[in-house]
Amino acid sequence: MAGNKKMDLVHQNAIHTETILKEQRHQILHTEFSINPHRKLHILPDKPMSRKATEVIVENSDFIKAFHKAREEPTKKYTMPQTESQEIGWISTPLIPSDRSDRRLHFNRFSSDVTKHKESALRSSN
Repeated sequence: MAGNKKMDLVHQNAIHTETILKEQRHQILHTEFSINPHRKLHILPDKPMSRKATEVIVENSDFIKAFHKAREEPTKKYTMPQTESQEIGWISTPLIPSDRSDRRLHFNRFSSDVTKHKESALRSSN
């Protein structure tokens, strides 16, 4: 029934002020600023010819530790893989030591009479 009636300007204004009061009750003003350690930080230098003196910034050791911790590889951060996809390649050391002289596992490139003939045919066609 209320949808059928047209609202006049007074009712619209009352609804508008009520919604603004509700929004203001739930608003929170954040005054502390912190940099997300999981994102790259792009610092831009000053212009080369600027006469402004450079600022001396005091290092925050806690922030630097958190930043370096976030940038570490997962194998250095955790003792075990955290997800299923991390399980693949978690132990990245080879099972067999690499030996280039072992002919069973290492196949050098060599030419035979057939490959030499095909190579010469390709060179002559160009």
